This record gives sequence, C-alpha cells and structure tokens, in this order.
Amino acid sequence: MVRTYLRNRTLGGTYFFTVNLAERQGNTLLTDNIDLLREAFRRTLAEHPVAMDAIVVLPDHLHCLWRMPEGDDNYASRWRLIKAGFSRAMAKGERQSASRLRKGERGIWQRRYWEHLIRDDADYARHVDYIHYNPVKHGYVAQARDWPYSTFPRWVERGVYTEDWGVGNDVRDMNWE
Repeated sequence: MVRTYLRNRTLGGTYFFTVNLAERQGNTLLTDNIDLLREAFRRTLAEHPVAMDAIVVLPDHLHCLWRMPEGDDNYASRWRLIKAGFSRAMAKGERQSASRLRKGERGIWQRRYWEHLIRDDADYARHVDYIHYNPVKHGYVAQARDWPYSTFPRWVERGVYTEDWGVGNDVRDMNWE
C-alpha cells in the first residue's frame, strides 16, 4: 500500500511542531545532549531563519512554534537539517531497524513529525500554553518555571505569564485541543 501524506503548506504561516525520537521509552537523549541539539538548531536557523516564538525540549521529544518568513513554507528542509545535524554530532550505537539499515539512516529520530498550522490568536495562545505546560504534564517538574529547556522564562519577562503560571487545576483542566 502506498501512503500519501500531504502537509499543510502556507507561505509565511505559523506552525506548531512535535518532533519525537525513534525510541521514546526511557530515552533522555535530547536533554542529555542539549548543547548538540542547540547547535543543530543554531546552524540551521542561521542559514534558514524562522521566528521561533516558543520551544520546549523534553528528554524524548520537543514542541515548538515557528513563524515562517513571508513567502516561505519550507519547514520540511529545516527539520531535515536540524535532525541530520544532531544525528551527525551523536556517537553511533543506537538501535537501527532493518529498514533504516537498508536506507543508510540513523535510528535517532522518528521519520515523521507532526505539524499544525496555527489558525488564529486563540489557537496560537493555546499552543504556546501547551508548549510551556508540557514538562509539568509529563511529570518532569511541578511548575513550568522549573524546566530548564523552555522559552517559558522569556514569556515571563515579557509579562505574558507570571512565575507561578502552570500551577493548579485551572491549567490542568484546560482544553488543549
């Protein structure tokens, strides 16, 4: 069966992304190697800029929000370069499926990622909240401010959040869909 996957491509769009490691269970590769991941992002986005409004890096996946430049919808190339840059910097040794071996691929990242085109201001705000609340949701910290791999502090500095945002049932009970 041939699978066709059509991505939503809007020139200059704002997108929410989820990017996962291939092996998620008990994997802390991203946070253990945060400097390598940061460098892969830095190099890629220096040559192919986007406005990265929000990001959170968790041990086995990340979420971020990008505003693409006007007239540009090529986020796929950026993700390919980020993933490849990080993979090249990592020592080999991960488990590789037969399919990946045949194709000469590393076994670090899931092949696909999830993207969502932001529809309006409310959708944007909901996804920024989701990004910043994610470490709490997964039980890594009790408060968003305690997670070191997030843009949350920048949003506190801007006055969008208070230091204690993300504590209590008002956030836990939010509709994230």
